[in-house]
Amino acid sequence: MADSSARTLVLGIGRNGEILQCGQNAPGVVGRAPEEIVGTDAAELFAVDGKEALTGLFDALDTSQERTAVLSVPGDDGTACDAVVTVVPMHSGAGDVGGLMMIRVAVTDLERFTDPALMRWALLDDALPRISAMLDLEQMAHELAGVLVPHFCDSAGVLIRESIMGADEVPSFSPEGTAVLHRLAVAADNDFPSWSAAFPAGEVLAYPPGTPYVRCMATGAPVLEPHVDTKAARRIARAWRRAPVARLLDGVSMVLLPLIARGTTLGFIVCTRSDTHRTFDAYDVEIGMDFAARAALYIDNARRYSRERATALTLQRSMLPTGLTAPSSVEMRHRYLPGNQLIEVGGDWYDAIALPGGRVALIVGDVAGHGVRAAVTMGRLRTALQTIVNLELSPSEGLQQVDALMRGIGEREPAFATCVYAVYDATDGTCEIASAGHLPPLLLRPDGTSEFLDVSPAPPLGVGEGMIESRTFDIEDGGILVLYTDGLVENRGQDIDDGLARLRGVFGPEALLSPLEDLAKATLDGAYSDHDRDDIAVLIARLRQLPDDHVVTMTLPARPSAVREARGRVRATLESWELEELSFTAELLVSELVTNALRYATSDIGLRMLLDRTLVFEIRDGSDALPRARQAADDDENGRGLQVVHRLAKRWGARLAGKGKIVWCEMDLPGGGERLMEAWPGEAHHL
Repeated sequence: MADSSARTLVLGIGRNGEILQCGQNAPGVVGRAPEEIVGTDAAELFAVDGKEALTGLFDALDTSQERTAVLSVPGDDGTACDAVVTVVPMHSGAGDVGGLMMIRVAVTDLERFTDPALMRWALLDDALPRISAMLDLEQMAHELAGVLVPHFCDSAGVLIRESIMGADEVPSFSPEGTAVLHRLAVAADNDFPSWSAAFPAGEVLAYPPGTPYVRCMATGAPVLEPHVDTKAARRIARAWRRAPVARLLDGVSMVLLPLIARGTTLGFIVCTRSDTHRTFDAYDVEIGMDFAARAALYIDNARRYSRERATALTLQRSMLPTGLTAPSSVEMRHRYLPGNQLIEVGGDWYDAIALPGGRVALIVGDVAGHGVRAAVTMGRLRTALQTIVNLELSPSEGLQQVDALMRGIGEREPAFATCVYAVYDATDGTCEIASAGHLPPLLLRPDGTSEFLDVSPAPPLGVGEGMIESRTFDIEDGGILVLYTDGLVENRGQDIDDGLARLRGVFGPEALLSPLEDLAKATLDGAYSDHDRDDIAVLIARLRQLPDDHVVTMTLPARPSAVREARGRVRATLESWELEELSFTAELLVSELVTNALRYATSDIGLRMLLDRTLVFEIRDGSDALPRARQAADDDENGRGLQVVHRLAKRWGARLAGKGKIVWCEMDLPGGGERLMEAWPGEAHHL
């Protein structure tokens, strides 16, 4: 019997209502001995006004249906109490037993909490095994309080250190030196509806010094207050500055049970009984401490799980990009879906980084394994790739550098990863792609055909000795490139070929007119319900070239007059772009870069201007000597050009290009540089 607030009598009755068998607790339920009841009519146990309802219960014996009614049971003192009576039909070989009658009556207030065996069973054997499997602190606290009430006390509260709720290992203290606690849960009998208002769940508080609560936390020992008189209740309420507390604590019996796990006091459980019930005694404290000891261990397990999970998720989310950058002609959507609830943390990642000259680096990778170790390795690889991208190495050279990093990591612990790295140039529509053990990207062409791009194969990063090579593809305007990890197309119940076919089906001809947001959702359709899935990272990009009038190219002769020609062309171009206010600074920047190129040029000099989210100037010459900024002395006549560029430009840099180099700089545009581009086909249908 799980409910300590009721007593139950079980009777065996015949089909005519005769009592054939009787339980031993008849005196406590109906006030008569079992031998007095056996052989009598069951109707004699109830008040006369319930005869009609009792007849309906007996009909259940003929219809083979269980029935329940509320009847009055007369007591020894002449008063009657309500009882829940249930008749259950039974079958017997002898045919004499018609069914079972269960009479359930509420116990009086003085009879509650009197059976220690019942309390111990309800607290320690019935509910705790179920609660031990929970890993959510608040849910666990509510369940613990719900077990204590009504089996052990009238009201209960579960409080733990606030530092535990914040996954903080450093204990927090109030100005008075007492621990700051968080009340996780409160439970009370229906007779005490104001208890939750005076002691609200979720409150963060520090109990005032001199109260039993502080004594429990300070000593780590249970505190028993057999009777809190009016004076003591008012003193606690006054120290706490809560007037309703005096009324609620007046006359109660209270015990505080510390929650101690692995030598650390996590908090305590406070239990009270009203003056109508038996007061707490030493045996109650013993039962309560057995309950609190197990509850503390479960709370500590949940705390450790929550802290480790929060640490791992925070680590991984901090390593994933918070924003992707690209030329205005490139539209992107991305998705990251961690593994199932047993994994949640993995090594998949994605990135998109805008490069000078209307280019963008698109990256998707997957570190083998799961958990914090894979997430940390992922963060190291992503950081390394970001640096490599900004150094403007080619995709194959960049992955070769990351491969060396993975080999160094593998010397300390086994580690490898796969990665696909693409650089799309929005000025000419070319895309250079390199892959290290990764699944091939999917390309949907504007004519509706699709294919998995045949990128030169190479072993995963950190494995093997093969060279990583790249291939260049021409992508027409409106083509969609999909980079993904293997968790999207394979799992335990699906062959990888079926997964690739499903992905290709999502990006059919109709996808050309679909918003990328819809395509991203369709890509993960069904993945959320797969409990055996791996991590999934997806990067979808609709690729288009910059408009022709946003790219201006010219060739300058390698002679001093090239500076004047460059300034004039810059001035005229900015006028056509309605950016005359930038002309003075732009002319000065281009003059310095062209002058620097004249010192090393062996042939003509190239000048290219790009209008996108920023204003970009690129100077190409035939020398592979990259410029280096230096601090010029006061009497030096040279060495100040790059200092001027550094001061005036948003950023600048240089990269090798073919048999020469390109030195570039960027300027911010008025209004942030958001310019309208031509709409992609079908966009108007989805506005």
